Amino acid sequence: MNQISSTETPQTMKYIRVELRNSVATITLDRPDVRNAINDEMRAELISAFDWADGARGVRAVILTGAGKGFCSGGDVSGMRARLEAPQGEVAFNGWKRQKQTHRGISCIHNMTKPVIAAVNGAAVGLGLDMALCCDFVIASQQAKMSMSFIRRGLVSDGGGMYFLPRRVGLARAKELILSCRVVEAPEALAMGMIDRIAAPEALLEAAQAWAEELSQGSPAAVALTKAIIDQTFERSADEIFALGREAQAICYTTSEHRASVEAFLNKTGG
Repeated sequence: MNQISSTETPQTMKYIRVELRNSVATITLDRPDVRNAINDEMRAELISAFDWADGARGVRAVILTGAGKGFCSGGDVSGMRARLEAPQGEVAFNGWKRQKQTHRGISCIHNMTKPVIAAVNGAAVGLGLDMALCCDFVIASQQAKMSMSFIRRGLVSDGGGMYFLPRRVGLARAKELILSCRVVEAPEALAMGMIDRIAAPEALLEAAQAWAEELSQGSPAAVALTKAIIDQTFERSADEIFALGREAQAICYTTSEHRASVEAFLNKTGG
């Protein structure tokens, strides 16, 4: 991945497609025959794609979506079957290693220095919904359906849903959605704040593209620093956030974008 320039996209991946248009990278989960269920290889490719997008100067924002009729149906059940067939003494440690990789993937998305929009084109279930929620923004098709389905399989939300969902819908509502495993359709998801926008199915990706371009017009340094600080506001005190803001502003003072903006303003006003 490090050999790819800012204008090239990764081409050799099996389960992930990447396209670049107007400085917006669209990363597509591409296992439509299983509704884009996540297996180990796809997880590794997803991490590589987001690592590339984060480092590529030609990328200003990212859209995450799914191929075919679904966004992502969660973890691949065949992988769960293999886990159950592992020797009893290896189940826990193997699971710990898989979880570590899962959390690395979620962190790559959530900690991007550029805006990330989930374009939920169909069902987003379990880990699939966790991945959508860890993005900065979520736009969904009118036909999208979402469910925190983990407890139905005797599991807990392992992709950050227990962190991200309460921040979107509140604590009691998050508990209700997780414990009931019920399906939420797009209009209700919008009303409760689980998602941010709705689009017609045929217009979803164009709407996401336009929104991504709108969000990525500012200074890359200012955008990255703003995201990094805002994401910590619920866990830190006001004084800590102010301190982070002072440090970030000092960095912004040195950027070429800030200098150009000030000079353009002064030249325009004669100041």
